[in-house]
Amino acid sequence: MSETALLPAETDVLLVGAGIMSATLGTLLKTLVPSLQLTVVESQDRVAVESSDAWNNAGTGHAALCELNYTPEGKDGSISIDRAIKINEQFQHSRQFWAALVERGLISDPKQFINPVPHMSFVSGAESVEFLRKRYNAMQQCSLFQGMQFSDDPAVLKQWIPLMMEQRDPSEPVAATRAEFGTDLNFGALTRMLFGSLEQQGSQVVMRHRVTELTQLPDRRWYVEVEDLATGKRSRITSRFVFLGAGGGALPLLQKSGIPEGRGYGGFPVSGQWLRCTNRDVIERHAAKVYGKPALGAPPMSVPHLDTRVIDGKKELLFGPFAGFTTKFLKFGSFLDLPLSVGTGNLVSMLGAGAHNLDLTKYLVGQVMQSQEDRVNALREFVPTARGEDWVLEIAGQRVQIIKPDAKAGGRLEFGTEVIRSADGSLAALLGASPGASTAVSIMLELITRGTSVVPEEARTPAALQEFIPSYGRSMAKEPELLARVTEHTGRLLQLR
Repeated sequence: MSETALLPAETDVLLVGAGIMSATLGTLLKTLVPSLQLTVVESQDRVAVESSDAWNNAGTGHAALCELNYTPEGKDGSISIDRAIKINEQFQHSRQFWAALVERGLISDPKQFINPVPHMSFVSGAESVEFLRKRYNAMQQCSLFQGMQFSDDPAVLKQWIPLMMEQRDPSEPVAATRAEFGTDLNFGALTRMLFGSLEQQGSQVVMRHRVTELTQLPDRRWYVEVEDLATGKRSRITSRFVFLGAGGGALPLLQKSGIPEGRGYGGFPVSGQWLRCTNRDVIERHAAKVYGKPALGAPPMSVPHLDTRVIDGKKELLFGPFAGFTTKFLKFGSFLDLPLSVGTGNLVSMLGAGAHNLDLTKYLVGQVMQSQEDRVNALREFVPTARGEDWVLEIAGQRVQIIKPDAKAGGRLEFGTEVIRSADGSLAALLGASPGASTAVSIMLELITRGTSVVPEEARTPAALQEFIPSYGRSMAKEPELLARVTEHTGRLLQLR
């Protein structure tokens, strides 16, 4: 990974942004078509320093084990687990692909990026306890979630989460679910491993370079102008396929590409902050990812959780995230990012989304106005004995939520992840956030199977993909034997037992 390497004049694939999404797509493409020439362009001096960095995201292996927003309650009181099943099976694809890379010797030590950490949901109050009980009962009907435990017994909860139960009001009803088979992920470490493997296979990763213009040629290739940020020198590269995986920076590049599929899209940036524990005694007293219920109007990325992390082999403890607002689209971006992204093509979408998301605006104003004492008080909902001096504020990554054109409302705000793809399959851009990195493999597989200009049809058939993702095109929720076999195999290779 070099700042001084010269860009080639031509490449098969140009990956813009050196985060987990580009790393995943590049690795999948080289797995399917080993002869492809890949070139990666990154504006920073290291890979994975934006959203993929371990300190910039939750690091949760999102499998819907603990995230309550994936199991909504209907007006009739029923619990829907359809989205939870989908997200869990997408995460299973990621596990299988990572295990295949270990098996093929492309990843040497999986414990550098994935470790077992229990996933828990925690609620208080009689109404919330009843919701969690119904959620647990609904999820037990699916084999993906069997093995999860439920308890509303304070004595049991004290064994599971002693730090959270100390000096808690005994008259307040509480309950939790616990899945021992949850995972913690360091996506920064994984990204570095994947790009390192790609370089060993002949791919080129060029740092401190920024894409400034994209023009499609008559033969459907892309003519891309790239600026060397160290010297200001500009060079050009022609590519058969371009992937815009630059986090919040993908939207401006999508707009510059001029593809009609991207017209009307906008972005709304939401910054993140964490409280990081500095007291090693406190850190050692907690060992789980514990998710609570989100505040009214809060985006999904702001669901509060007390989060055990394993970062560079060291146990850490975070609480949050707390949302904020800035006009930057990237943590290391410009305050002009948001205003410069608004134009005649998406003005209606932006205004429409703003008019229909007043709850979010109110929530963000409240978050921005919080003091350190306010944040510690929020932490005390989880840890009653929390002391302010044991926690410091850390700035996390930037997320740009999608604003899509909508015929009725003008525009609507989306909180998921979406790939915008040109009709000819020569360019794609990834927009949005959660659950993002955990389901990167499924997201990139969908892009590939829908058709790209560099992967022939015979290389993207279910049979070809099942060579390294055995459950692809099948349902592990409906095939318990497949689930058991694949889970055992991936758990052994990823050292998750």
